[in-house]
Formats: sequence, C-alpha cells, structure tokens
Amino acid sequence: MTGLERDGGRPAGGGPLLLGVRHHGPGSARAVRAALDAARPETVLIEGPPEADALIALAGDEDMRPPVALLAHAVDEPGRSAFWPLAEFSPEWVAIRWALEHEVPARFIDLPATHTLAWGRDETDRAVGEEGDASPKAGGDGSGAAEADGSGREAAGGDGEGAGDSAGGEGPSQDDIRVDPLAVLAETAGYDDPERWWEDVVEHRGSGEGDPFAPFGVLEEAMGALRETYGDAGHGRDLVREAYMRLQIRAAQREFGDRVAVVCGAWHVPALRRRTAVTADRALLKGLAKVKADMTWVPWTHRRLSRASGYGAGIDSPGWYGHLFGAPDRPVERWMTKVAGLLREEDRIVSPAHVIEAVRLAETLAAMRGRPLPGLGETTDAVRAVMCEGSDVPLALVHDRLVVGDVLGEVPRSAPAVPLQRDLDRTQRRLRLKPEALERELELDLRKETDAGRSTLLHRLRLLGVAWGEPVASRGSTGTFRETWRLRWEPELAVRVAEAGVWGTTVLAAATAKAEADAVAAQGLAEVTALAERCLLAELPQALPVVMRVLADRAALDADVGHLAQALPALVRSLRYGDVRGTDTGALAEVAAGLAERIFVGLPPACAALDADAAEEMRRHVDAVQGAVALLADAPASPADGPGPHRGLRARWQSVLHVLSERDSVPGVIRGRAVRLLLDDGELAQDEAARLMGLVLSPGTPPGDAAAWIEGFVGGGSGGGMLLLHDERLLALVDAWLTGVPAEAFTDVLPLLRRTFSAYEPGVRRTLGELVRRGPGQRASAVAAGPGLYGFAAELENDRADAVLPVVRLLLGLGGPEDGPQQEEENVENDLAGVTG
Repeated sequence: MTGLERDGGRPAGGGPLLLGVRHHGPGSARAVRAALDAARPETVLIEGPPEADALIALAGDEDMRPPVALLAHAVDEPGRSAFWPLAEFSPEWVAIRWALEHEVPARFIDLPATHTLAWGRDETDRAVGEEGDASPKAGGDGSGAAEADGSGREAAGGDGEGAGDSAGGEGPSQDDIRVDPLAVLAETAGYDDPERWWEDVVEHRGSGEGDPFAPFGVLEEAMGALRETYGDAGHGRDLVREAYMRLQIRAAQREFGDRVAVVCGAWHVPALRRRTAVTADRALLKGLAKVKADMTWVPWTHRRLSRASGYGAGIDSPGWYGHLFGAPDRPVERWMTKVAGLLREEDRIVSPAHVIEAVRLAETLAAMRGRPLPGLGETTDAVRAVMCEGSDVPLALVHDRLVVGDVLGEVPRSAPAVPLQRDLDRTQRRLRLKPEALERELELDLRKETDAGRSTLLHRLRLLGVAWGEPVASRGSTGTFRETWRLRWEPELAVRVAEAGVWGTTVLAAATAKAEADAVAAQGLAEVTALAERCLLAELPQALPVVMRVLADRAALDADVGHLAQALPALVRSLRYGDVRGTDTGALAEVAAGLAERIFVGLPPACAALDADAAEEMRRHVDAVQGAVALLADAPASPADGPGPHRGLRARWQSVLHVLSERDSVPGVIRGRAVRLLLDDGELAQDEAARLMGLVLSPGTPPGDAAAWIEGFVGGGSGGGMLLLHDERLLALVDAWLTGVPAEAFTDVLPLLRRTFSAYEPGVRRTLGELVRRGPGQRASAVAAGPGLYGFAAELENDRADAVLPVVRLLLGLGGPEDGPQQEEENVENDLAGVTG
C-alpha cells in the first residue's frame, strides 16, 4: 500500500527515509538508533521548531542531562510560551545525539514557533486535559507545544486544533471527529488498553537481529490506513504543519540527495510521503500570524512528562519507560531489584527471595495474559503481592519514586537565557540552593548570613510570581529568626522567570519594580499592608518608601474600621523583622500607630447594631488588634529611639475595651471578649469579671444574648477552658445559668454553646465535665478558703516545692545538688531572681 521495499525500507524510486515514531517511546528510540546506524544518512531532520537549530549543538555538552525541553516564548509577552520536552528515551533526543556523535547535520523541520505561539494567542478557555488527551500519542501533535497563558494555566499548542488554512478558513470545530491512532490500532488488535498493546508490539520487541527498517514500514502502513479512513482525524492544524515539513524535506533533498532521514510522529508519515505540489504547500502557509520568539533549553522532569503536554503525549510511567530504554536485557529482574532497594531504604523487609518470587510471579502473569513479556501491569501486581504484602501504601511509594520518578534534567550554563535567569542562576550557586524536582523542606536560621540570603531570595521570587518555595509553619520553634520552606522546582517556573524579566535584569531590581507597581495597583488597604510585610521579608529598601507612601494615603482615605483592623496586624507583624534582618522600620511603626489611633476612635460606633455574622467578624478584628497593640507598644519608632515610644497605645486600647464591655448596644460576643481581654491584661479584677458575668447571665437577659457573651468570654480558642478550670466561681455561674435556661430557648442557644466548648482540648472538656458532675459543694471543698485565688491554696506547700529544686537547677544549667538542700534553695532563689530581673 505504501510502496515500501523490504530492502532498506526505502520507497520505490528513491526518497527520504521516514522514521515514524511515538514521542517519548523507548521502543521507538531504540528502533531509530538501529535504523540510523544501518542507513548512515547525510542529514537528520527532526520534528521540532526550526528556531532551535542553533541550540542542537548544546545537546552534546557534557553538562546537558535529559530530561530537558526546548522553551520558546514571545519576546513581547514572555508568559506566552511553548515547550518541546525530550527525555533520554525520546526518539528525537536519540536522533539528535546520533547526529552529533557522527558529525551529521541535524535540523528541526516542524512549523516555526513564531507561528505556533501566534496560534495560541487566539485560543482561550482550553483545558489541558481536553486538548492533550485528544492529540494522537503516536505523533499527532508533532509541534510538541504546551502553552502557558498569563494565568499559569496550560494549553496544548500545535496539536492540530482550530488551525485555519491559508485562506483564513475555519479549522475543525469541537464537534469534529478526533481519533487516537493507538486506541484504534489497539482495538483492532483486540486490546482494550492502547498502552498495553503498544508495549506488546513495540516496547517488548527488543533490539535483536533483523531488518531495522521493518517496524517503521509496518507502522507507516497502519497509519496510512487510518488516514485513508479518518482523514486528518479532527486535527486540522496538522495539514499546515505537514505542508511546512514537506517543504523542508524537499530543501534537504536538494542539498543532500535521498540520503535524508526524517524522525517524526508516525501519524505524519503518510502525509509526508504523499507527493503534493510545492505551490499547494506554500499556499497553506500563506498569511500565518507571527510573533517574535526567543528559544532556549530548560530543565524538565519525569513528573512533568507524565502530564498531557509536550507533543500531546503525556505518558503515565516515564520512570518505567526510562528503565526499559536503559536496561534492554533482563528488564524485569533489574526493575524488581530497583523496587527492592527502594523499599529497603524505607525500612521494609525485602530479601533476595522476594525479588526472585516477584519475577516468577510477573512472568507467570504475563504468560496467563498472553503477553510476550511482563509489562508494567504484571510487575506492579507482583510487587503488590510479594513485596508489599497486598498493601497499596508502599506500592504508592514505588509508583511515585520509580514508575513516575523525580528526575530533574540539567542544562549547561552556556545555554541562552534572559538576564534575570542568569542572575538567578548566579544567586543560586552563591547560596548553594540547587533546584530539585523532589519536594523537600528547608530550615533556615536567619541569624546566619547564608540562610538569611536564601530567605531573601525565596521571598523575592514569590513576590515575582516564581513559586519555587512556599513558607510553612516551623516545627519546634516560634522565634522570628527561624523559617521553614517547602521547595520544589517545576519546569514551568522557567516561564515565570522569563515573564518576570520585564521588571528588571536582576532579582533585586525586578522584585523592587514589581512591588512598586503592585502597591500602586492595589485595590484595598489590606493588600498594601501585606505588600509592606513582603517588602521587608524580601529586603527591598528602595520599594518600601513607595509602598509606605501608598499605605499612608490609603489609610487616610479609608474610613471602614473593619478594613483598618484587618490591615493593622500585618503592618505590626512586619515590625518584628527589624530586629532579625536589620531593617529600619521606623516609618512603618509611625504609620501603624496612626492606624491604631483611628481604630480606637471608630471601633465602638462600628460595633453597634451588628447581626450575628458581622459581630463574629468584628470579634476576630478585636482579637487581631489586641495582639497588634501588644507588639506595637514595645516596638521602637526608629533605631535611635528607646524601646516602646508607643506604650501609651496600650492604655488607650484598654479604655476602648472598657467601653465595649459596658455598652448594651454592642453584641454579646464582643462584650464578652472585651471583658476577657481586660481580665487577661490584669486591668479587670476577677471579682469584677464575675460580677459582669453574673449580670449577663441573670434571668432578665435573653438566652441567646447570654450564650453569645459566654462565647466571646471563654470561646474562640483563647484558653477559656483553662480559665473556667481555675476560677470555679465563673464555672459555677455558667453552670447555674445553663441549668436554668428554659426548655423552649435551649435549642436556640445550643449551637453557640457547642461551638464554644468544642474548641477546647479533650482533656479540658473532660476535666470540666468532672467538675460539673461533682457539683458546687464538692468543687468548693477542693479550693482552700481564704484570700487566695480561686483554684489555688492560700499558701505554698514548701515540701512539694523543695522536691522540684534539683530539676529546676538542671533545667537552668546550674549544676547538681552537691551544695546541700539549704544552699541549693538559696542558689536557685538567687538564680531565678537574676533570670526574671
């Protein structure tokens, strides 16, 4: 049907050697190498963007480690980009390496990226999964473009969708028939899984003796039959791309004759073999839109190869395919050995006997299922049964680490890059912070110069939208000198770096310009305060004055107390970094103090006549302002000032809390919280707090209002449970009120009470229940009478206190008890007095 001769696989009458492949297929890669060794062409043409011809030589650099990808991006719109990924087992990569090793010219012949990127500009609202899955995995998306639009979402570019012809006609609609060649061939062969069919007929074929061109002839014949039946199969863009490829092949033939080898998706081979008029091909290319594009190499990952991008051929098991390519002999035995090594690293007991038995089981399963060799399905079933004892938990680790893998490629420093990327590379080397595909946590001590530099870099990149690292809660320390980051480098971050290059040529300059622009464009006061905090974390001294000026202007114009209260905590929180990072936060403290004063004036009127939801939100604002005032009162206005020039703010804030606690128009949840905060600050005696609670819980107060007051007083995760444990008068008041709530009102207050007490720790709830069960009399007997605090005895128990003195000395590092009890007690008292000042 195709006119192929068996001898050499060349068409009758001469012509180029067309090697149709499956992108990212190790079997195709081995077959391409064997065919090139046999044919010895004078040039190799590869499906890919011609703009990358100048980059082919870098593939032979000793520092180049696949997986890597060709990255093209629009110069005027860096966020519009496309990738052409290549793994070690990609046929295109094998062809490039063969050409470099044999000093044979290699060229890319697919449609230029300048047109591919322009095509993507006109396409919106396309999902990655829909487009990638629709592309024929046997080469239907030879452009290999995976676009990233400005939102960070990806779309498969150049897969044949929506391409118009030279006259500007419309491309295929979403309702056109779309065909996956592998699925059709697998179904014809009686397989329900295209991947399993491909493994049986190609991947398990091996590289034995025989005609090296035979597999390509058979595959071309199959694709020819499919294209006769389905036409372009709904991939209208392929017609334009194939016209360009035919023109490039003709140009190569004029230069090298018929000793030309072409490596492309098998889907394109029948179209490239077909003889067409040159004028017809040029007509298809006439009038195509263009954008100015730059291209370079970027690192790629196995995990990224598993997604439906690049060539529209996302593969589910790149790690497995890499293993098949690297271990053509005894692949099952070698794979089981890898799995055993991984499980042993995770402290699972796996012996050589397990490996032998797993291999036998995989081979038995393959024989029972009629497969020539065990595939991924058989090896996975064998690993689950033998090494994982039927559990999918360790099997998930095998899938993540080996079947997919966390391999990250490397690109030589000589590869072209935007200036911002080069500055980032220099900074990464200086800080010894190497990008890695595997997610890891990084603990930083900001008192160390290197760690402080790493923190600054990561914060600057986050401000630029390059989310290499994400801050997480530190374990074991709450100090401001310690940070914890979760790092993971994704290939798409190279696009984000290129996109951020419009802001500057260095990370510092770009982050400064971006912060200034974000401050001007911010919609709300809270956004500006959060930006000010990020500027301090990223150490952007030149951007901070601009942000502070915008912040002062916005704060002066914003009269919403809720907005002011929402903005203040982030602003005050930023003041802490002046101590660790050496940043002058004097201007920040002055703006924060002015913001606090405006909150003090506007908060009482803003708390009147609020519904339940608004009251709960305002209660959270009150809590936030409480913490902010505590920090601000101790913050210096400038390095030259003494500590705490804003100490008067605390007294004014407490006056506001007194007002809130006494106004009947203020919702109960806010009044209760105001009383609690005053009590915690020591500005309200316990007797007075008990009196206010008694008034609220009196029979004249509606049960709903009383429940809200209780929620504000002892709820919100503020340690209210411990307060009730140690002050049994308050617990008795709550208990007496709750038992006296009328039955008809109980269902109304129950949700509030459940929300309040469910936030307590289980041990606190259990102890409270025990105290209530004992009753008031029993509780009172447990508390010593006298002037002491409720929950405590009137005097210290000296015998019990003496018993802990040796432990206290050890904790303070003051030595052992060799001095004797009396001397030891005096020493501890003196030491404690010195520690507490």
